[in-house]
Amino acid sequence: MQLVTTLKDALSVYAHKRVLLILFLGFSSGLPLVLVFSTLSFWLREAGIERTAIGYFSWILTAYSVKWLWAPLVDKIRLPLLANWLGQRRSWMLLAQIALVFGIWGMSNSDPAANIEHLALFALLVAFASATQDIVIDAFRIESAPEKMQAALAAASLLGYRSAMIIGTAGALAVAAWVEPSTHGYHLHAWQFSYKVMSALMLVGIIVTLFAKEPVVDKQQNQLLDDKIKSQFREKYPQQVADILSWLYSACVIPFSNFFNRYGKHAIVILLLISTYRISDIVMGIMANVFYVDMGFSKEEIAFLSKVFGLIMTLVGAAFGGILLAKFGTMRILFLGALLTAVTNLLFAVQAMVGHSVPLLTVIISIDNFSAGIATAAFIAYLSSLTASGYSATQYALLSSIMLLFPKFVAGFAGAYVDAFGYVNFYVVASLIGFPVLWLICLVNRTERA
Repeated sequence: MQLVTTLKDALSVYAHKRVLLILFLGFSSGLPLVLVFSTLSFWLREAGIERTAIGYFSWILTAYSVKWLWAPLVDKIRLPLLANWLGQRRSWMLLAQIALVFGIWGMSNSDPAANIEHLALFALLVAFASATQDIVIDAFRIESAPEKMQAALAAASLLGYRSAMIIGTAGALAVAAWVEPSTHGYHLHAWQFSYKVMSALMLVGIIVTLFAKEPVVDKQQNQLLDDKIKSQFREKYPQQVADILSWLYSACVIPFSNFFNRYGKHAIVILLLISTYRISDIVMGIMANVFYVDMGFSKEEIAFLSKVFGLIMTLVGAAFGGILLAKFGTMRILFLGALLTAVTNLLFAVQAMVGHSVPLLTVIISIDNFSAGIATAAFIAYLSSLTASGYSATQYALLSSIMLLFPKFVAGFAGAYVDAFGYVNFYVVASLIGFPVLWLICLVNRTERA
């Protein structure tokens, strides 16, 4: 009875209104990512684009890695009219979401075989708008609830995010297969219609943004610091010049100096951990759908067999990760997630040796997605704990960008590596590069306790 009561209390937090809002915003955040990543790679491969070119094409995702460059604008600039109506966070969310609808619709009117540059331009717009949306949603999530709820919010965000990724992959493939049931040949109009449907699904985020409540943040201390900086600049420069310089300093320098002032010399180790935590998963993921195509799996098999079980295990893994975070703390589950991610990548090497086997792929994706649910929930909670009130958009954008920059760069060479050494060697190496992360987690944990 006590176990049932404890479990009920642990799960009750997921029924909170703010948690449910973050769930749907997580969906809005996850959908565009796969449309310029894994699903797009599937489309490009069917269109006859070479693996090496697909790998280089993934560098469009660099927008996610450098979003900290314009995150200070999201923290500081109030959008005319929209900010008065919706508030600072929701106004930026709505602007990004409108751009996403337009960008995905533009991708749906492209033909990669005839004019890949047209598709690349709209994919770049989607990546930029999506990265901007992520900046605001992350800040909205961090500012929406106290620290004790952040683990649940992280898990909810991941649930929505991963659900959208499944819909953006399995759903997009299913729609394309429904439009053109034939499994033979490449059908451009099927992919174009599928992307139009994905564009319409972005309305979910717009609806939530319009009906959500703007978070209330106490910025009094930050305002006092801004006033002090402005006063110091006015002592040295004319008023207009001083106001511009003080604004730039407050927006672009203070959020970063605040982070290093709080963590001191340990900040370097923390940043090193952040920059490598997901390297194994990201390097492996860039070739995932290309791998499925080369192994002979059809769109129906990936959409309705593998991904269905993968979605279930992702949801279970994320929810379970949230419970584990509340019970055992962030660092222990962060370690567990990194270990599971590295180990599960070896399973894809087994798939490469076996070849086309739907039951085996279903099991492997189920285990992999369950592990990813735990790891990502822990990592989101950890990144959120590192931010300071008033600077959450800029600091979280910096941290999450650092998380992607190095792994995405390495992942760009994945196609060339597979061409040179094969899939089995690729997945073994993708697994091995994840194990040094475990040492970094232990090192950060020791420095935090010191």
